[in-house]
Amino acid sequence: MRESGTKRCVVAYATREHQYLWTVDLPAHATVGEALKAARSLAVATRTPRGQNEELSEIPWDTAPVGIFGVICGRQVVPGDGDRIELYRPLRSDPRDRRRERVRRERASKRR
Repeated sequence: MRESGTKRCVVAYATREHQYLWTVDLPAHATVGEALKAARSLAVATRTPRGQNEELSEIPWDTAPVGIFGVICGRQVVPGDGDRIELYRPLRSDPRDRRRERVRRERASKRR
């Protein structure tokens, strides 16, 4: 049981290969930025299999867009108890462009 005046949040980051989740206990008034700092400390302290260490060192803790349950927010926002704070990585390509290309290829193959 948590003591009064604290909250627990989960910080999430995903690559194509792995999903990382860090549960952090914070003061009730802590911001998203402070939650990220606490999660970063956990990530550094946690030993992972060899290949994952490189992934963890490449997490853009200070520059990545962040959100709470899929809604973009600033690092100064105060999350609630139980919130999932997410670090977003850039997409390799725009999904709309990929779909347009796939449709173009399908139409071209039907003409043959």
